[in-house]
Amino acid sequence: MVVAKEKMLSYEECRRKRVEENKKRMEALNLPQLSQALRTPSFKPSPSPRKSSKHRTGEKQLVVVRRSGRVANKPAPVYKEILVDKVMIPRRVSKHRDLSNRVYASDEARAEALEKAEKLESDLGPDFPVFIKSMLQSHVTGGFWLGLPAHFCKTYLPKRDEVMTLIDEEGHEHPTVYLARKAGLSGGWKGFAVAHKLVDGDAVVFQLVRHTAFKVFCLCL
Repeated sequence: MVVAKEKMLSYEECRRKRVEENKKRMEALNLPQLSQALRTPSFKPSPSPRKSSKHRTGEKQLVVVRRSGRVANKPAPVYKEILVDKVMIPRRVSKHRDLSNRVYASDEARAEALEKAEKLESDLGPDFPVFIKSMLQSHVTGGFWLGLPAHFCKTYLPKRDEVMTLIDEEGHEHPTVYLARKAGLSGGWKGFAVAHKLVDGDAVVFQLVRHTAFKVFCLCL
């Protein structure tokens, strides 16, 4: 017990000496004064600005800033509001076909023309392929498009677009455009129909005399 007590006293004595040594070192380095200086604020708060009872009012003006020296001495431009007329795009006026001269065939007249065409077909013989078309309004007064029988086109006519020549009964030739994918006559057919005054109900016999030529017989009402 005596030895433990002596060790405790020796430890306390050493700790006290160490504290005193540290204190002397701090005083030598002037650390207490520096710590105190850091705790004290080194600035004073700026006084709050006085609130004026009256507000200053001034007239605001727009000033044109002219930065270029080239135009610095010239008078400032005056910008005026300019009224621009509304641009109107003219509407496209479609031209309607004049259909007042259309002639509509009766069922009896159409059947009579077809009967004549069938008799002519039998008289022509089997030497050349033949088909008959009964004229409709779309063939002779509307779009002037003449669709041909699909089986005839597939069997006898070219597989690509070609110029087909229509030879009338007087031997006059009329070139037309044959569209293979649509199986019909387009450009040039209108000229032929108008020249031969074809109307609704007429029967037309087409005889393929060459690979790209038809002999055409018109049986009008």
